[in-house]
Amino acid sequence: MKRLVWMGIGVAIGVIAFRKVSEVQSNLGPEGLNRAVGRLADGVYDFADAVRAGMRERETDLRTALGVESQDVVRR
Repeated sequence: MKRLVWMGIGVAIGVIAFRKVSEVQSNLGPEGLNRAVGRLADGVYDFADAVRAGMRERETDLRTALGVESQDVVRR
């Protein structure tokens, strides 16, 4: 019964998302939608770059704290 409820919720969310995308597409036109998707993709790439930079910085801090100087660590 729970699966049926979750499936219904998923279908409802999908329908709502499809309607919103269709509405935005009709308001913006083909070029406007492409620009909006491009800006969204740029934002995602910028966020991913910031996360990677933070990971590198944290790894450097951890290596310094542990006294590990080489980044050539063998992973098993």
